[in-house]
Amino acid sequence: MNIPRHRSALLAVAGTALVLSLTACQSDGDSASSATPKATVAATAVSAQPAGGKGTGTSGATGPAEAARSTGSKDSAGSTGSTGSSGSSGTTGTTGSTGERASDSAPLCTAGDVTVRAATQDGPPYTHLVLTARNTSHHACRLTGFPHIQFLESHKQDVPAVGKSKPATPVVLTAGAPAYALVKLSDGGIDEDTEPVSAFSVMLEGDPTVVAVTAPGSEGIAVDPAKALTGYWTPELRNGADDF
Repeated sequence: MNIPRHRSALLAVAGTALVLSLTACQSDGDSASSATPKATVAATAVSAQPAGGKGTGTSGATGPAEAARSTGSKDSAGSTGSTGSSGSSGTTGTTGSTGERASDSAPLCTAGDVTVRAATQDGPPYTHLVLTARNTSHHACRLTGFPHIQFLESHKQDVPAVGKSKPATPVVLTAGAPAYALVKLSDGGIDEDTEPVSAFSVMLEGDPTVVAVTAPGSEGIAVDPAKALTGYWTPELRNGADDF
């Protein structure tokens, strides 16, 4: 009766040992398997480092790209520097029109700048004369408007001007240059009410100085105050618009 109990006890011990050994093996297998993933992760991490290094290398490559862009921006800045060609807009300075504007801004001619003379126009009966204003100064001046003429002491009003004779641009006289104004004295009729004039007064636009002008001819000129007219100063003699 004791022998079977002893065998069963041995079997139980043996089974327990077998279970423990199997458990140990499984635990070893588990630890081995768990070690393997750890090693794999570590290897992956190590292999990732060179990849990361390459990544940083590529970021280092972006450095030259940025430098290239920066140098490109310098070049473009340089190209903007080349927009110094806009300095060629100094061609606007070359516009001689500025010179024309400068001449247009010349001071007004005064009685001290010009000499005014009178000469008959056409033949008898002498119905027209020409006034010549010559710049005798050493600088340019502008002769604007028309001559303010008074022929007779009995008629203090200025001789009326013919509007159609007005030039399109101001008359700018350089030193020695002349300007002209055509003046009508009468209609030349026999029954016309004329008066002899040996000298008369002329004033320039913008200058109150009276210039005494000697009438042409030994006997002077015959003036009808009701018919007298004057044209504007023009740079050429007897502008077609001055015919009146």
